Amino acid sequence: MQTYGVSLNVKGWVRTRRGSKQVNFIALNDGSTVYNLQIVVNIEQFGEEYLKPVTTGSCISVNGKLVQSQGAGQTVELQAEEIQIYGTADPASYPLQKKGHSMEFLREIAHLRPRTNTFGAVFRIRHHMAMAIHTFFHERGFFYFHTPIITGSDCEGAGQMFQVTTMNLYDLKKDENGAILYNSDFFGKQTSLTVSGQLEGELAALALGDIYTFGPTFRAENSNTPRHLAEFWMIEPEMAFYEIDDNMQLAEDFIKYCIRWALEHCADDIQFLCEHFDRELTERLHFVLNKPFIRLAYTEGIRILEDATAKGRKFEYPVYWGADLAAEHERYLVEEHFNCPVILTDYPKEIKSFYMKQNDDGKTVRAMDVLFPKIGEIIGGSQREEDYDKLLKRAGEMDIPDRDIWWYLDTRRFGTAPHSGFGLGFERLLLFVTGMTNIRDVIPFPRTPHNAEF
Repeated sequence: MQTYGVSLNVKGWVRTRRGSKQVNFIALNDGSTVYNLQIVVNIEQFGEEYLKPVTTGSCISVNGKLVQSQGAGQTVELQAEEIQIYGTADPASYPLQKKGHSMEFLREIAHLRPRTNTFGAVFRIRHHMAMAIHTFFHERGFFYFHTPIITGSDCEGAGQMFQVTTMNLYDLKKDENGAILYNSDFFGKQTSLTVSGQLEGELAALALGDIYTFGPTFRAENSNTPRHLAEFWMIEPEMAFYEIDDNMQLAEDFIKYCIRWALEHCADDIQFLCEHFDRELTERLHFVLNKPFIRLAYTEGIRILEDATAKGRKFEYPVYWGADLAAEHERYLVEEHFNCPVILTDYPKEIKSFYMKQNDDGKTVRAMDVLFPKIGEIIGGSQREEDYDKLLKRAGEMDIPDRDIWWYLDTRRFGTAPHSGFGLGFERLLLFVTGMTNIRDVIPFPRTPHNAEF
């Protein structure tokens, strides 16, 4: 409830200024909400020359009285009594004038785009999603565990990692076979930026019980697509004594908690994005929130897709047992066949990582992928292989030297236990919650091939 007549001080950035020679109306925004506060300015009181620098993009402080608005579009406004100009913005060069701007153009000025309504909404939601994640795990007794950013192991075994070195790249020392010698490097061995905190997270889970990591990860994949970043954030819980069914239930509870939090704490921003960017956004959030997630074996999923193909459904990528499903296959299962989120399980071991627990059939592993409408896979996880001999053999089959993961293997030698975990790409979650279509638009300063500006 507003108290009319109260004196206030407000500070913020000017979105627009309009009016006549007698009265001007300034739309002011301090970044805390998608809504602007209208400032009513008596031109005669301040003088046209003093107000001349108050243009779009300038920063001001205003003292005044809060009154009921006489115009449409707002319920209250501030009658200005004092205006202090902190910083000006030359209209000829300030790029965020009152007009439509493309997402591509705004990425070129990522240092200014948080001042727009769209990106203000996105980055406020990003904050609230981080709070939701920490709150969810804290309420359930998980410990927040910090895993290293610099690592000597490749968790995914894909080799797409950024190397970290202090060596002179113009004078690299090599052995007789032409291999680079790292013994004089800072760490005395080849090191890289991590692609995942999972392996170290497992070490913590086998001591503390339930833990989660939440930090930056890096992948040197030369993919210039709307779904890839070179630097992104991951949430990776690891739980001792969890079987695959426990893992799936936690993933479902977690994602629903985050969406519920967004709807409760970010209602204005979500409504804005729904009205101006993605009209189906709110409906899609409730779709996931209100439906149980189907558990579906990979083999059965392939059968469903093959049946669809036989009935004339066209897919760009072929469907067969052993294929790594594409987003179009995942979205078909979610959006057309089941009409609800799907958790796909028991994948062929050949297309999954070495650490996943092998099933008794010798062909599949206890993997799980959570599939969402519009996004496809949003969570990937598994029950981890706790058997030392099986894990060692599988690592060898995938050309992962045991000397690089001896410490990881040790947890299977000393008090091994069933355990599970999963990974959620933070930006994938934000794509879903905000309705944005390009992953570069849900992180403040995207890192992509040939782009490390700002």
